[in-house]
Amino acid sequence: MTTRYLHTMVRVADLDKTIAFFELLGLKKTRHMDSEQGRFSLIFMAAPGQEECPVELTYNWDGDDGLPSDSRHFGHLAYSVDNIYDMCQHLMDNGVTINRPPRDGRMAFVRSPDNISVELLQDGDALEPVEPWTSMENIGHW
Repeated sequence: MTTRYLHTMVRVADLDKTIAFFELLGLKKTRHMDSEQGRFSLIFMAAPGQEECPVELTYNWDGDDGLPSDSRHFGHLAYSVDNIYDMCQHLMDNGVTINRPPRDGRMAFVRSPDNISVELLQDGDALEPVEPWTSMENIGHW
């Protein structure tokens, strides 16, 4: 018996903002499907070279009253990055709040426009702790 990872699905309220957020993380759209009958869109986004590990963004055209304001029931998505400090600075420069800064040179958390927690992990060994990250406080929760 073989099991293979397919994707993680998250429901989103603002498709354009959410796509833009995941593009800031370096993900690319790999597939887009619209269902007229079901009145929803499915957008699959993945890191280049890892198209087999997408996040599926599900957008209901008529709104989604079941989408909670705090998606903590979901958990989080996790991505490794080449340089956690550069990625966090890039996200901040584009208006993304760093909820849990990478004080340890290894891990940070941010949230998508729909409050989906995204964990960023330094690929390989942790980077040497440096300012401004070491003294940056947590913002909100993740």
